[in-house]
Amino acid sequence: MKTLVVGGGGMIGGRTALHLQNKGHDVTIAGRNRPEPGTPLGDLPFQRIDYVNMDFDRDALGSFDAMVFAAGNDVRHIPQSEDDSFWERVNSVGVPRFFEAAKAVGIRSAVNIGSYYPQAAPHLVEGNAYIRSRKDSDEGVAALADGNFKSLSVNAPFVVGTVPGLAIPMFIAYVHYAQGKYAPMPEFVPPGGVNFISTQSLAEAAEGALERGAPGASYLVGDENLTWQDYFGAFFEAVGRERPPIQDAEHPMLPDIAMPFGRGNTLYYEVDHAEAALLGYRRNDIVPAIREIVAQYRDL
Repeated sequence: MKTLVVGGGGMIGGRTALHLQNKGHDVTIAGRNRPEPGTPLGDLPFQRIDYVNMDFDRDALGSFDAMVFAAGNDVRHIPQSEDDSFWERVNSVGVPRFFEAAKAVGIRSAVNIGSYYPQAAPHLVEGNAYIRSRKDSDEGVAALADGNFKSLSVNAPFVVGTVPGLAIPMFIAYVHYAQGKYAPMPEFVPPGGVNFISTQSLAEAAEGALERGAPGASYLVGDENLTWQDYFGAFFEAVGRERPPIQDAEHPMLPDIAMPFGRGNTLYYEVDHAEAALLGYRRNDIVPAIREIVAQYRDL
């Protein structure tokens, strides 16, 4: 299958692109910037696509059988000069409009990698513009599905993992923090916790959605419910240090804006077992993913 991964130069899209390639797909990655040459992602074919401004070659887009879209903007991506209208432009409008273009040029299957918040915490939709935009994009993608176009979403929680040859600043910082390289920055974790999924599990779920997913579906995926102490503690333990204590304060590596459900609260859930089996993604993969991150970045 000739498959395009939009956002394929990033953490989620990159892992998905390499996984699909390993499964026999003829993979091209797309985004605004080409990955570094000489890396596993840099060696894949590349197309420049700016989905927000609809700047891309439509004939080239029409040469693909399938698409995975991993370029949606999350809460960390808003520019300082923007307000909440940013989310409407890039997610509520931008994502369904790009999927509509993919449908028009003849792509048959398209998976949107979305966010878990609208399904796992629907009470947050009304008061949070970012979460509302994710719900809009999910619904807009589902509405395009018909007998000729299988469009659907795989909605993920906090994603943890790495990609060979790709420097991910957030996880480099986590490893350095666990190593004590940021002293005298205080070492602690906030109370509460959330559901996590690894990049590899999510890549497998995206593949399962392409191959076996139902048109118009919105699959809530996830792996492990962990406290923040469990999560950050795994980084500390992987470098041979004890996990840090809990402190009810804003964390330097995890600002409160990244926890719209509130610091000190938990956002735990269990996935539908039938859906997880249908998509076919691995479970209990968070600690292995963290060990992989530490092995890749500990000597940087």
